[in-house]
Amino acid sequence: MTEIQHIPFNRMDGTTGSLGDYAGKVLLVVNTASKCGLTPQYEALEALYRARKDEGLEILGFPANDFMGQEPGSDAEIASFCQLTYDVTFPVFSKISVKGADAHPLYRQLTAAHPAKAGAEEFLKRMAESGLAPERPEDVLWNFEKFLVSRKGEVIGRYSPSMKPDDAMLAGDIDRALAESA
Repeated sequence: MTEIQHIPFNRMDGTTGSLGDYAGKVLLVVNTASKCGLTPQYEALEALYRARKDEGLEILGFPANDFMGQEPGSDAEIASFCQLTYDVTFPVFSKISVKGADAHPLYRQLTAAHPAKAGAEEFLKRMAESGLAPERPEDVLWNFEKFLVSRKGEVIGRYSPSMKPDDAMLAGDIDRALAESA
């Protein structure tokens, strides 16, 4: 297993997990929020999960309240929102921080492993114009930024928050990752 697969995080039920629990699977790791303009991506993420999980794709949601307080709820409130609003069946974990000094070690590793964000140019430009540019180039830009992790546990892609889960670039990268053996 790779180093990133050993980093512990909490499940909504209070137990501890890690990416190693999903060894041999392709992972799409997404920081989520319930009160964001991008929140409707939950629907497309769930559709992608249902369509591809039998091929070995896992989508892992990590709620974070790092961007303008757009995930203020407790774990129980977040779980209820995901289930009732979007019928989410993919795993959603306990709320964490994804940037700054208190960033969760998983997100520190993800951003260090793949600092470049595909499809983020326009999003980054809008953020800069709004005075919301990230402090460091490798920082997570906003809610719903996506990281693709191979079956071998290597971070192989990173995608703009505005890139929809059914975007051709992301879909192609997922196809290639699923085609590879562990």
